[in-house]
This record gives sequence, C-alpha cells and structure tokens, in this order.
Amino acid sequence: MRLLLTGATGVAGLAIYRAALNDPIVTSVTILSRRAIPSWAELPANASSKTEVILHEDFTSYPPELAQKLATHDACIWALGKASAGMNEQDYTKLTYDYPMAAARALKHAGVGTGRAENPFRFVYISGEAADPTEKSFMMWARVKGRAEKDLTEFCNGSEGMLAHILRPAYFFPSKNYPEDRKNQRSSSAAYADCIMTPLISTLLPGQYTPVEDLGRFAVEAAKGRWSDETLFRNARMRELLKQAE
Repeated sequence: MRLLLTGATGVAGLAIYRAALNDPIVTSVTILSRRAIPSWAELPANASSKTEVILHEDFTSYPPELAQKLATHDACIWALGKASAGMNEQDYTKLTYDYPMAAARALKHAGVGTGRAENPFRFVYISGEAADPTEKSFMMWARVKGRAEKDLTEFCNGSEGMLAHILRPAYFFPSKNYPEDRKNQRSSSAAYADCIMTPLISTLLPGQYTPVEDLGRFAVEAAKGRWSDETLFRNARMRELLKQAE
C-alpha cells in the first residue's frame, strides 16, 4: 500500500509515520510537508528507503502534475493541524478545514479512486474528541473540526472510489519512548504538566486519554481498510478495536 501523509512533523503525525514505516503492508510513505523531517526525529532504519518527502508550500492549491502524482496513492492520513490556542477562527478554519478539503477535491479531480469501488481510496482525518458536526458547540475548534468531519465525509463518501474515516483522539502527548520528541514538540512547562495530567486522565478518565503510539497504529490500520464498515471512530472505540486486534 502506498500511503500519503501530512503533518508528519507533529505529535500525531510523527507517531503515524513511525507506525507506517513499521508496517510491512505499507510499501511506501509520501510525506507532503512545508519542511523536511527534522534531524532530531528518531526513525526506523528503513525510513530513507521507504519515504519520499514532497515539499509543498500552499495547501489550498495543487498543480495538476502534483495532484496526479498524489492520486496514485492508496490512502491519505491527514494529520496536519495544531491546537487552536492563540488562533482566530479564520486562520484556524484555513488550517483545519480549508486545507484537507482542498486536498480531497484535488485528489478527486486528478482521478483518485477511479475504478476502485471494491477497494476505495481512504481519506483518514485526524479530528478530536468533542468535535461537533452540528457546529453548535461553544468551542471554536470543535465547530471547525466538526464541519471538516461532516463535509469530508459527505464529499468522499459521495464520490466513487473514495471513503472517509474520521478519528477522534482525546488527550495525547509525545511518547516517553522518544525523549527528543518531547524536547522539540512541547515546551518544558507542557512536559511538566503532562507528568501530572497523563496519570490523572488515564486513571480517572481513561476515555479522555489516547496513547500516541496507539493513535499511530490505529490510523495506519484505518488507512489499510481494517474497519472499512465504520466511518467515525471516537477515542473509546479506537482503543476497544485495538484491544480486539491484539
């Protein structure tokens, strides 16, 4: 399987990238990014042979040649995003809604999924627990994420040969197994807070916690079509399915 991945330098994206590299079914990973994978990122030994990085500046526009190349993939995991703190709704909407919708449209226009009704191109969107497709939430990020969920699902599932899967992870943090991730992806104050928050949330509110390695594995399995009959995966459902798969 040829996998297209965005957001590979972020917390979720890097975990997904590692999971894809470790999966023998994934034959290649194409990373669409504004910048190269950082040198501090610890990766499996096969990273260089299994990866192509395409540097792309404008995620609202795809030249025909690029779109056609991306359309040769079997699935896309859209992990590009960031926390809404400090962002206004217009900028957050551009990042969280406009970018994935533009990619889905460009892929479709380039012919992705043509003749693949039995094995559709899967667009896996990393959303968040409490996202609200009704757009009635008082939380700005939940409304925007919810709108993206709804419109991506309608667009992909309404197109021959395309299928959307929505993942709603809860609280997650860079893995303790990769100290450089924590050092470079989060501030020291955030790391200190996580030492308190993770044990509390995972013990008292396990439904609101997502181990980032689990998120990585689940996203790759969803892209492979393991749970093809489901569209929306909330955090509790993801963890349940992973336990069943062990």
